[in-house]
Amino acid sequence: MKHLNRFLLATLCILSFSTMQAQDENNPWAISLGVNAVDLYPTGEGDGGDAISSTYYNEFFNATDHWNILPALSRISVARYIGSGFNFELAGSLNQIDKIGDAPANDLSYYGLDGTFNYSFRSLTGDGWLDPVVGAGAGYTWVDDEGGATLNGTAGFNIWFSDNLAFNVQLGYKHSFDQDQLPKHWQHTAGLKFAFGGKDTDGDGIYDKDDECPEVPGLAEFNGCPDSDGDGIEDRNDECPNEAGLAEFNGCPDTDGDGVADPKDECPTVAGLKEMNGCPDADGDGVKDSDDECPNEAGPAENNGCPWQDKDGDGVLDKDDECPEVAGTAANNGCPEPTVEVIEELNEYSRTILFDLNKATIRKESEETLQSIADIMKEYPQTIFHIEGHTDSTGSASYNEKLSRERAASVRQWLIGAGIPEKRMTSEGYGETQPIASNNTAKGRQENRRVEISLDKDREMKETEQDTTDM
Repeated sequence: MKHLNRFLLATLCILSFSTMQAQDENNPWAISLGVNAVDLYPTGEGDGGDAISSTYYNEFFNATDHWNILPALSRISVARYIGSGFNFELAGSLNQIDKIGDAPANDLSYYGLDGTFNYSFRSLTGDGWLDPVVGAGAGYTWVDDEGGATLNGTAGFNIWFSDNLAFNVQLGYKHSFDQDQLPKHWQHTAGLKFAFGGKDTDGDGIYDKDDECPEVPGLAEFNGCPDSDGDGIEDRNDECPNEAGLAEFNGCPDTDGDGVADPKDECPTVAGLKEMNGCPDADGDGVKDSDDECPNEAGPAENNGCPWQDKDGDGVLDKDDECPEVAGTAANNGCPEPTVEVIEELNEYSRTILFDLNKATIRKESEETLQSIADIMKEYPQTIFHIEGHTDSTGSASYNEKLSRERAASVRQWLIGAGIPEKRMTSEGYGETQPIASNNTAKGRQENRRVEISLDKDREMKETEQDTTDM
């Protein structure tokens, strides 16, 4: 074939064109490889050399008689997307002319170099598989040693198999400006188009312009963003991107299936309660098992989940029992109270206490008696005792009241010195107002001059109320 170097030169120009321009990351390139058919019918005989006659279109698809087809790769083009559906295509083609219309030819060589601006209707219809295209441009064509410039018009379509591969068909008309050198004619092409050139920084097959995570490899279904754990929730919306989880927990797992996601579950491997942050509470006492010292026995949180004990079995819980080792009464905060017999015993001792005549001074021989009283009182450390002083009716009432008060206070002070807490004793003098015998006889007056010990219930009640107020 003559002048093959022309086609090689055209091909070199086309291929080098792709590197002559800076590549736009958002506007890919495309290379088309295919075959072309050149139709020179009619030759112009009888019609002033016009390549298109009134009868021409009757023979437009008469490929067998009129088309010159080279059964090999005979056309290559490079196209660059410009924007808004437009691209510019530079194409080089070669062919072998063995018929001009119905007349045979003597193996004429055919070379074409064309530049075309194309518009794709796919930009209007969306990213469908059918891509109708029209175009217009110019070129230069040689037939053997003769050549000339042409004004070109094209129409065709692409059928896209994927984002990068399409089958291309194009019908083209070339209008020659110098018909003495080059007749008007048609050139039709078919081949494969390969789209390329978009920037894909992370190499995930999704161009940066469509990639919502262009720096990290991802998946097409997530617009280029990754799903590291493969749970169907993209990493940017996944609170646990490296652990497969559930959508209801924003991608986090729930290992124990208790409805609490593992990151919020304080016991992620044991099914528990939401109100316990995923931990179990076997005894239902509101204290999670991990903090419950008695996990199978309900108890209050303030006692670490264990029930309060009552060691002495007196019905007063140890937490409220001021005498937890000794049975007592609720009225005395769990401590024992003196019985009637104990009070009587105290009074038997107290009635034998002797004072100096008309004085509050306790005689020395009564100290043993007082110590016995102190020993009994120590057995009841929570009981408040009331010490009463009494006299007979001899003397004035005011004097007797003063003397009885001082004697009761003297006994109280002695017991304080013996180790009885001050707050556990009260004292008062009643003078001659509470006789237990007649003041008309010596024996009766002796019985009326006495010290008695009783329980100060009023004082106990007041102290209990005070303690409650202070809590």
